Amino acid sequence: MTVITRFAPSPTGSLHVGNIRAALHNWMFAAANGGRFVLRIDDTDAERSEERFVEGIRADLAWLGLEPIMDVRQSERFALYQRRFDALVAAGRIYPAYETAQELDLRRKILLGRGLPPVYDRAALALTHADRARLEADGVRPHWRFRLDHDAPIAWDDLIRGPQAFDARTMSDPVVRRADGSWLYMLPSAIDDADLGISHVVRGEDHVSNTALQLQMFDAMGVAPPRFAHEALLTGAEGKLSKRLGSLGVAHFREEGIEPQAVIALLARIGTSDPVEPMADPAPLIAAFDFARFGRAPARFDEAELAQVNARIVHQLPHAAVADRLPAGMGAAEWDAVRPNLSRVAEAADWWRVIEGPVDAPAPDADTRAYLAQAAAVAAAIDWTSDPWHALTAALKDATARKGKALFLPLRQALTGLDHGPDMAALLPLIGRDRAVARLSA
Repeated sequence: MTVITRFAPSPTGSLHVGNIRAALHNWMFAAANGGRFVLRIDDTDAERSEERFVEGIRADLAWLGLEPIMDVRQSERFALYQRRFDALVAAGRIYPAYETAQELDLRRKILLGRGLPPVYDRAALALTHADRARLEADGVRPHWRFRLDHDAPIAWDDLIRGPQAFDARTMSDPVVRRADGSWLYMLPSAIDDADLGISHVVRGEDHVSNTALQLQMFDAMGVAPPRFAHEALLTGAEGKLSKRLGSLGVAHFREEGIEPQAVIALLARIGTSDPVEPMADPAPLIAAFDFARFGRAPARFDEAELAQVNARIVHQLPHAAVADRLPAGMGAAEWDAVRPNLSRVAEAADWWRVIEGPVDAPAPDADTRAYLAQAAAVAAAIDWTSDPWHALTAALKDATARKGKALFLPLRQALTGLDHGPDMAALLPLIGRDRAVARLSA
């Protein structure tokens, strides 16, 4: 069996971190099994869907490197839905219902008031042909419901949650089409999964009850259903569902200087039994991907953890991967020297200014001024072709008897304007003899 997964966002807003995690896991599972990853834009809601969000979804997936093998849109597949719909109506599995929203709401309240589950009573099935004709003559347009088979068990072996079972008699026949002819989510999604040959559906646990309903839709269409994996939802660092997670997306990550590899490394592992590791190459993450490693507990997303992973990812990136984001003239040697001190690539510009100068060093006291003048004379005389930092500090240690902080810190402050930073042995050759002597003399 060829593994085919799909990510099916609605273009009614930008992707948030929960969407991204679902897309990532679908992509990873397909990649791990030599399969295909499909992007399906669920844009049946014409009023809320916007083209700018469609383009944004595609751009976000491209930034993450989650390239689909196929890109389809539900709005271009209405003829297919109509054919399946007509067949299900003819088979008696979809039927018209004429209750208004107000009538349905009143019935739900009455049932709840009696301590009963608010399940639709199928009153529409008792209408005769004459009853329906009279309602439609009065201008009442029906919505359409899928008739569940109350005698058929609903069960599946979820790849994450294990055995699942539902009783169709405890569930309302779902509305699949509105009175204005527009489609709701449930039926078009099942039709598309069948038509596209989707083998596995990876989505959040909030879709478990939808899966129960859709399994009967697959059966009514005479097609085998996909395998399902329902993963625990993301929570914030505090361990609760957080509204903030709905606002965190690719735009936010890019603004914060987060690398796509860091997002992938974190979202690939949180909620599993595997440790989060800062892997710049996703290949090991893909190779180890296994639904058996996913837990049922909520997966905690922590921006502080993402920042830590990001810093460790940055430390692995070669110059070629970041060259177009570095200051003009900053080459591989400069990048390699400052990279261990960065948490974001953009911070390299700060160290480039340190290399190029001028720097604003703290004013030294008289003793330090004399030491730096001596250092300037030594710096002008040493050999700069091999290891000028160790040559400079060795000569000054012998000449002044200074050691430790007293030896090194005044030099770092004068040369960089800071008391911390990259290894001076790597940084000093980049500063160069002339700038170094000038800064020590100043």
